[in-house]
Amino acid sequence: MGPPDKDKWRLGEAANRDFYIPDLCGPRAVFFLVLLSELVVLAYVLALGGLLHFDWARFASGSLMTQWIVLSSALVLCLARQPFSRLSLPLSTVASLAVVLLVTAAVSGATMTWLPQFARPESGGWWLLRNLLLAFILAGITLRYFYLQQQLRVQEKLELQSRLDSLRARIRPHFLFNTLNSIASLIASRPDVAEQAVEDLAELFRASLQESAEGASVADELRLCRLYLEIEKLRLGERLQVLWEVDPAVEDAAMPSLFLQPLVENAVYHGVARLPEGGGIRIALARRGERVSVVVENPLAPSAAEHAGNRMALENVSLRLRAIFGADASIAVARENGQFRVELDYNPEQAL
Repeated sequence: MGPPDKDKWRLGEAANRDFYIPDLCGPRAVFFLVLLSELVVLAYVLALGGLLHFDWARFASGSLMTQWIVLSSALVLCLARQPFSRLSLPLSTVASLAVVLLVTAAVSGATMTWLPQFARPESGGWWLLRNLLLAFILAGITLRYFYLQQQLRVQEKLELQSRLDSLRARIRPHFLFNTLNSIASLIASRPDVAEQAVEDLAELFRASLQESAEGASVADELRLCRLYLEIEKLRLGERLQVLWEVDPAVEDAAMPSLFLQPLVENAVYHGVARLPEGGGIRIALARRGERVSVVVENPLAPSAAEHAGNRMALENVSLRLRAIFGADASIAVARENGQFRVELDYNPEQAL
Protein backbone atom coordinates (compact mmCIF):
# COMPACT_ATOMS: atom_id res chain seq x y z
CA MET A 1 0.00 0.00 0.00
CA GLY A 2 3.06 2.28 0.46
CA PRO A 3 3.96 3.03 -3.20
CA PRO A 4 0.41 3.97 -4.35
CA ASP A 5 0.08 6.45 -1.49
CA LYS A 6 3.43 7.95 -2.44
CA ASP A 7 2.39 8.19 -6.08
CA LYS A 8 -0.86 9.92 -5.11
CA TRP A 9 1.07 12.38 -3.00
CA ARG A 10 3.37 13.19 -5.91
CA LEU A 11 0.43 13.67 -8.26
CA GLY A 12 -1.21 15.95 -5.72
CA GLU A 13 1.96 17.99 -5.33
CA ALA A 14 2.32 18.34 -9.11
CA ALA A 15 -1.28 19.53 -9.44
CA ASN A 16 -0.78 21.95 -6.57
CA ARG A 17 2.31 23.43 -8.24
CA ASP A 18 0.49 23.86 -11.55
CA PHE A 19 -2.64 25.46 -10.04
CA TYR A 20 -3.16 28.88 -11.58
CA ILE A 21 -3.62 30.68 -8.24
CA PRO A 22 -0.12 31.14 -6.77
CA ASP A 23 0.84 30.49 -3.17
CA LEU A 24 -0.67 33.55 -1.50
CA CYS A 25 1.12 32.86 1.78
CA GLY A 26 4.49 33.82 0.31
CA PRO A 27 5.93 37.27 1.12
CA ARG A 28 6.11 38.24 -2.54
CA ALA A 29 2.43 37.47 -3.15
CA VAL A 30 1.37 39.26 0.06
CA PHE A 31 3.36 42.34 -0.92
CA PHE A 32 1.76 42.32 -4.38
CA LEU A 33 -1.76 42.08 -2.93
CA VAL A 34 -1.19 44.78 -0.32
CA LEU A 35 0.32 47.14 -2.88
CA LEU A 36 -2.43 46.49 -5.44
CA SER A 37 -5.21 47.02 -2.91
CA GLU A 38 -3.65 50.28 -1.67
CA LEU A 39 -3.44 51.54 -5.24
CA VAL A 40 -7.13 50.72 -5.75
CA VAL A 41 -8.09 52.61 -2.57
CA LEU A 42 -5.91 55.55 -3.61
CA ALA A 43 -7.53 55.68 -7.04
CA TYR A 44 -10.99 55.51 -5.44
CA VAL A 45 -10.31 58.39 -3.03
CA LEU A 46 -8.70 60.52 -5.76
CA ALA A 47 -11.72 59.94 -8.02
CA LEU A 48 -14.09 61.18 -5.28
CA GLY A 49 -12.23 64.24 -3.96
CA GLY A 50 -9.37 65.02 -6.30
CA LEU A 51 -5.82 65.82 -5.30
CA LEU A 52 -6.41 69.27 -3.78
CA HIS A 53 -9.15 68.02 -1.44
CA PHE A 54 -7.70 64.61 -0.72
CA ASP A 55 -9.73 62.90 2.03
CA TRP A 56 -7.16 61.27 4.32
CA ALA A 57 -9.83 59.97 6.69
CA ARG A 58 -11.61 58.16 3.83
CA PHE A 59 -8.24 56.82 2.61
CA ALA A 60 -7.35 55.50 6.10
CA SER A 61 -10.72 53.84 6.67
CA GLY A 62 -10.80 52.43 3.15
CA SER A 63 -7.24 51.06 3.52
CA LEU A 64 -8.05 49.44 6.87
CA MET A 65 -11.14 47.68 5.60
CA THR A 66 -9.60 46.73 2.24
CA GLN A 67 -6.50 45.23 3.85
CA TRP A 68 -8.65 43.16 6.21
CA ILE A 69 -10.59 41.79 3.23
CA VAL A 70 -7.52 41.20 1.06
CA LEU A 71 -5.31 39.58 3.71
CA SER A 72 -8.14 37.44 5.11
CA SER A 73 -9.10 36.27 1.61
CA ALA A 74 -5.45 35.51 0.82
CA LEU A 75 -5.12 33.45 4.01
CA VAL A 76 -8.25 31.40 3.28
CA LEU A 77 -7.25 30.85 -0.36
CA CYS A 78 -3.76 29.85 0.75
CA LEU A 79 -5.17 27.23 3.14
CA ALA A 80 -7.68 26.02 0.53
CA ARG A 81 -5.19 26.00 -2.36
CA GLN A 82 -4.52 22.25 -2.29
CA PRO A 83 -8.19 21.12 -2.30
CA PHE A 84 -9.06 23.81 -4.87
CA SER A 85 -6.27 22.56 -7.15
CA ARG A 86 -8.12 19.23 -7.51
CA LEU A 87 -11.21 20.98 -8.92
CA SER A 88 -11.81 21.90 -12.55
CA LEU A 89 -10.96 25.41 -13.68
CA PRO A 90 -14.56 26.75 -13.56
CA LEU A 91 -15.26 25.18 -10.15
CA SER A 92 -12.01 26.40 -8.60
CA THR A 93 -12.67 29.91 -9.94
CA VAL A 94 -16.23 29.97 -8.56
CA ALA A 95 -15.01 28.63 -5.22
CA SER A 96 -12.27 31.29 -5.05
CA LEU A 97 -14.74 34.07 -5.86
CA ALA A 98 -17.11 32.69 -3.22
CA VAL A 99 -14.32 32.84 -0.63
CA VAL A 100 -13.63 36.50 -1.45
CA LEU A 101 -17.33 37.41 -1.31
CA LEU A 102 -17.87 35.61 2.01
CA VAL A 103 -14.86 37.32 3.55
CA THR A 104 -16.06 40.68 2.20
CA ALA A 105 -19.51 40.14 3.66
CA ALA A 106 -18.05 39.12 7.03
CA VAL A 107 -15.68 42.10 7.24
CA SER A 108 -18.39 44.51 6.07
CA GLY A 109 -20.84 43.16 8.62
CA ALA A 110 -18.25 43.42 11.40
CA THR A 111 -17.46 46.99 10.36
CA MET A 112 -21.14 48.00 10.42
CA THR A 113 -21.54 46.43 13.86
CA TRP A 114 -18.39 47.46 15.72
CA LEU A 115 -16.97 50.37 13.66
CA PRO A 116 -20.03 52.21 12.35
CA GLN A 117 -18.00 55.40 11.89
CA PHE A 118 -16.16 53.68 9.03
CA ALA A 119 -19.35 52.35 7.42
CA ARG A 120 -22.39 54.11 6.03
CA PRO A 121 -25.28 52.87 8.20
CA GLU A 122 -27.74 55.23 6.51
CA SER A 123 -27.40 53.29 3.27
CA GLY A 124 -27.73 49.93 5.02
CA GLY A 125 -27.73 46.98 2.66
CA TRP A 126 -26.74 49.10 -0.35
CA TRP A 127 -23.33 49.77 1.21
CA LEU A 128 -22.83 46.03 1.74
CA LEU A 129 -23.99 45.31 -1.82
CA ARG A 130 -21.56 47.89 -3.18
CA ASN A 131 -18.68 46.25 -1.30
CA LEU A 132 -19.62 42.82 -2.61
CA LEU A 133 -19.85 44.10 -6.17
CA LEU A 134 -16.46 45.83 -5.94
CA ALA A 135 -14.91 42.71 -4.39
CA PHE A 136 -16.38 40.54 -7.15
CA ILE A 137 -15.02 42.75 -9.94
CA LEU A 138 -11.54 43.18 -8.45
CA ALA A 139 -11.26 39.50 -7.49
CA GLY A 140 -12.33 38.49 -10.99
CA ILE A 141 -9.67 40.73 -12.55
CA THR A 142 -7.01 39.39 -10.17
CA LEU A 143 -7.93 35.75 -10.84
CA ARG A 144 -7.84 36.44 -14.58
CA TYR A 145 -4.36 37.92 -14.15
CA PHE A 146 -3.22 34.82 -12.20
CA TYR A 147 -4.64 32.55 -14.92
CA LEU A 148 -2.90 34.42 -17.74
CA GLN A 149 0.37 34.37 -15.79
CA GLN A 150 0.06 30.62 -15.32
CA GLN A 151 -0.64 30.11 -19.03
CA LEU A 152 2.40 32.21 -19.88
CA ARG A 153 4.57 30.10 -17.56
CA VAL A 154 3.25 26.90 -19.19
CA GLN A 155 4.04 28.28 -22.64
CA GLU A 156 7.53 29.28 -21.56
CA LYS A 157 8.13 25.82 -20.10
CA LEU A 158 7.01 24.14 -23.34
CA GLU A 159 9.27 26.40 -25.42
CA LEU A 160 12.16 25.79 -23.05
CA GLN A 161 11.64 22.02 -23.16
CA SER A 162 11.57 22.15 -26.96
CA ARG A 163 14.86 24.05 -27.01
CA LEU A 164 16.46 21.65 -24.54
CA ASP A 165 15.30 18.61 -26.53
CA SER A 166 16.81 20.15 -29.65
CA LEU A 167 20.13 20.81 -27.92
CA ARG A 168 20.18 17.32 -26.41
CA ALA A 169 19.45 15.78 -29.81
CA ARG A 170 22.47 17.59 -31.23
CA ILE A 171 24.74 16.30 -28.44
CA ARG A 172 23.80 12.61 -28.67
CA PRO A 173 24.92 11.81 -32.27
CA HIS A 174 28.24 13.55 -31.61
CA PHE A 175 28.63 11.60 -28.38
CA LEU A 176 27.74 8.27 -30.06
CA PHE A 177 30.16 8.90 -32.95
CA ASN A 178 33.10 9.56 -30.64
CA THR A 179 32.34 6.54 -28.45
CA LEU A 180 31.93 4.16 -31.41
CA ASN A 181 35.12 5.54 -32.89
CA SER A 182 36.92 4.57 -29.68
CA ILE A 183 35.47 1.05 -29.76
CA ALA A 184 36.29 0.60 -33.48
CA SER A 185 39.96 1.26 -32.77
CA LEU A 186 39.99 -1.71 -30.36
CA ILE A 187 38.25 -4.35 -32.50
CA ALA A 188 41.26 -5.48 -34.56
CA SER A 189 43.90 -5.41 -31.84
CA ARG A 190 41.95 -6.21 -28.67
CA PRO A 191 38.58 -7.83 -29.51
CA ASP A 192 37.93 -8.94 -25.91
CA VAL A 193 38.44 -5.40 -24.70
CA ALA A 194 36.20 -4.11 -27.52
CA GLU A 195 33.46 -6.51 -26.41
CA GLN A 196 33.68 -5.17 -22.87
CA ALA A 197 33.58 -1.64 -24.27
CA VAL A 198 30.36 -2.44 -26.16
CA GLU A 199 28.79 -3.65 -22.91
CA ASP A 200 29.92 -0.45 -21.20
CA LEU A 201 28.48 1.57 -24.07
CA ALA A 202 25.10 -0.17 -23.66
CA GLU A 203 25.13 0.67 -19.97
CA LEU A 204 26.20 4.22 -20.78
CA PHE A 205 23.33 4.74 -23.19
CA ARG A 206 20.85 3.18 -20.82
CA ALA A 207 21.89 5.78 -18.26
CA SER A 208 21.97 8.68 -20.72
CA LEU A 209 18.48 7.91 -22.05
CA GLN A 210 17.06 8.36 -18.54
CA GLU A 211 16.74 12.08 -19.14
CA SER A 212 13.87 13.08 -16.90
CA ALA A 213 14.53 16.63 -15.78
CA GLU A 214 13.20 15.95 -12.28
CA GLY A 215 15.46 13.87 -10.06
CA ALA A 216 18.62 14.22 -12.23
CA SER A 217 21.54 14.98 -9.96
CA VAL A 218 25.29 15.50 -9.92
CA ALA A 219 25.72 11.87 -8.80
CA ASP A 220 23.80 10.65 -11.88
CA GLU A 221 25.96 12.73 -14.22
CA LEU A 222 29.16 11.61 -12.49
CA ARG A 223 28.15 7.99 -13.09
CA LEU A 224 27.66 8.80 -16.78
CA CYS A 225 31.10 10.41 -16.95
CA ARG A 226 32.80 7.48 -15.23
CA LEU A 227 31.22 5.01 -17.68
CA TYR A 228 32.42 7.11 -20.60
CA LEU A 229 35.93 7.44 -19.18
CA GLU A 230 36.13 3.68 -18.64
CA ILE A 231 35.55 3.19 -22.37
CA GLU A 232 38.16 5.79 -23.28
CA LYS A 233 40.58 4.26 -20.76
CA LEU A 234 40.40 0.99 -22.70
CA ARG A 235 41.52 2.81 -25.85
CA LEU A 236 44.06 5.26 -24.41
CA GLY A 237 45.41 3.21 -21.53
CA GLU A 238 47.96 5.03 -19.38
CA ARG A 239 47.82 8.05 -21.69
CA LEU A 240 44.58 9.03 -19.95
CA GLN A 241 44.78 10.05 -16.30
CA VAL A 242 41.79 11.40 -14.38
CA LEU A 243 41.88 13.43 -11.18
CA TRP A 244 38.53 13.59 -9.37
CA GLU A 245 37.93 16.37 -6.85
CA VAL A 246 34.28 15.94 -5.87
CA ASP A 247 32.82 17.43 -2.72
CA PRO A 248 30.40 14.81 -1.29
CA ALA A 249 28.01 17.64 -0.37
CA VAL A 250 27.46 18.43 -4.06
CA GLU A 251 26.34 14.99 -5.24
CA ASP A 252 22.67 15.52 -4.36
CA ALA A 253 22.48 18.86 -6.21
CA ALA A 254 20.39 19.06 -9.38
CA MET A 255 22.22 18.66 -12.68
CA PRO A 256 20.49 17.85 -16.00
CA SER A 257 21.59 14.75 -17.89
CA LEU A 258 24.34 15.12 -20.51
CA PHE A 259 25.45 18.34 -18.84
CA LEU A 260 28.92 17.49 -17.54
CA GLN A 261 29.63 14.52 -19.85
CA PRO A 262 30.08 16.60 -23.06
CA LEU A 263 32.73 18.70 -21.29
CA VAL A 264 34.56 15.56 -20.17
CA GLU A 265 34.26 14.15 -23.69
CA ASN A 266 35.76 17.35 -25.08
CA ALA A 267 38.65 17.09 -22.62
CA VAL A 268 39.42 13.58 -23.87
CA TYR A 269 38.71 13.89 -27.57
CA HIS A 270 40.14 17.37 -28.21
CA GLY A 271 42.80 17.33 -25.50
CA VAL A 272 44.36 14.12 -24.21
CA ALA A 273 43.72 11.98 -27.32
CA ARG A 274 45.46 14.53 -29.59
CA LEU A 275 48.68 14.46 -27.59
CA PRO A 276 51.12 11.57 -28.24
CA GLU A 277 52.08 11.47 -24.58
CA GLY A 278 48.48 11.89 -23.39
CA GLY A 279 47.77 13.81 -20.23
CA GLY A 280 45.56 14.25 -17.20
CA ILE A 281 42.01 15.54 -16.85
CA ARG A 282 40.93 17.31 -13.68
CA ILE A 283 37.23 17.22 -12.79
CA ALA A 284 36.30 19.29 -9.74
CA LEU A 285 32.83 19.86 -8.30
CA ALA A 286 32.12 21.78 -5.11
CA ARG A 287 29.44 23.67 -3.21
CA ARG A 288 29.80 27.42 -2.83
CA GLY A 289 26.95 28.23 -0.47
CA GLU A 290 23.78 27.54 -2.48
CA ARG A 291 25.70 27.42 -5.77
CA VAL A 292 27.43 24.56 -7.58
CA SER A 293 30.88 25.09 -9.06
CA VAL A 294 32.18 22.77 -11.81
CA VAL A 295 35.69 22.80 -13.30
CA VAL A 296 36.95 20.57 -16.13
CA GLU A 297 40.61 21.01 -17.06
CA ASN A 298 42.71 19.21 -19.68
CA PRO A 299 45.99 19.65 -21.59
CA LEU A 300 45.68 22.10 -24.46
CA ALA A 301 46.29 20.29 -27.76
CA PRO A 302 47.29 22.21 -30.91
CA SER A 303 44.25 23.79 -32.66
CA ALA A 304 41.83 22.02 -30.30
CA ALA A 305 40.20 25.25 -29.22
CA GLU A 306 39.15 26.05 -32.77
CA HIS A 307 37.76 22.58 -33.52
CA ALA A 308 34.08 22.66 -34.57
CA GLY A 309 33.08 19.74 -32.33
CA ASN A 310 34.65 21.34 -29.29
CA ARG A 311 32.90 24.63 -30.02
CA MET A 312 29.52 22.96 -30.60
CA ALA A 313 29.57 21.13 -27.26
CA LEU A 314 30.55 24.28 -25.37
CA GLU A 315 27.80 26.30 -27.07
CA ASN A 316 25.20 23.63 -26.32
CA VAL A 317 26.17 23.39 -22.66
CA SER A 318 26.17 27.19 -22.40
CA LEU A 319 22.69 27.46 -23.93
CA ARG A 320 21.28 24.71 -21.71
CA LEU A 321 22.91 26.23 -18.62
CA ARG A 322 21.27 29.62 -19.13
CA ALA A 323 17.98 28.16 -20.38
CA ILE A 324 17.56 25.98 -17.28
CA PHE A 325 19.17 28.07 -14.53
CA GLY A 326 18.68 31.60 -15.86
CA ALA A 327 20.98 34.51 -16.56
CA ASP A 328 22.58 34.17 -13.13
CA ALA A 329 24.35 30.99 -14.26
CA SER A 330 27.74 31.38 -15.94
CA ILE A 331 30.26 29.50 -18.03
CA ALA A 332 33.87 30.60 -18.50
CA VAL A 333 36.60 29.23 -20.78
CA ALA A 334 40.31 29.88 -20.20
CA ARG A 335 43.52 28.83 -21.97
CA GLU A 336 46.64 29.31 -19.89
CA ASN A 337 49.86 27.46 -19.00
CA GLY A 338 49.14 24.80 -21.61
CA GLN A 339 45.76 23.95 -20.06
CA PHE A 340 42.20 24.29 -21.35
CA ARG A 341 39.80 25.08 -18.52
CA VAL A 342 35.99 25.24 -18.45
CA GLU A 343 34.20 26.57 -15.36
CA LEU A 344 30.46 26.35 -14.69
CA ASP A 345 28.64 28.11 -11.89
CA TYR A 346 24.90 27.91 -11.18
CA ASN A 347 22.30 27.79 -8.44
CA PRO A 348 20.32 24.50 -8.66
CA GLU A 349 17.43 26.06 -6.72
CA GLN A 350 16.87 28.61 -9.50
CA ALA A 351 15.88 26.13 -12.20
CA LEU A 352 13.25 27.72 -14.45
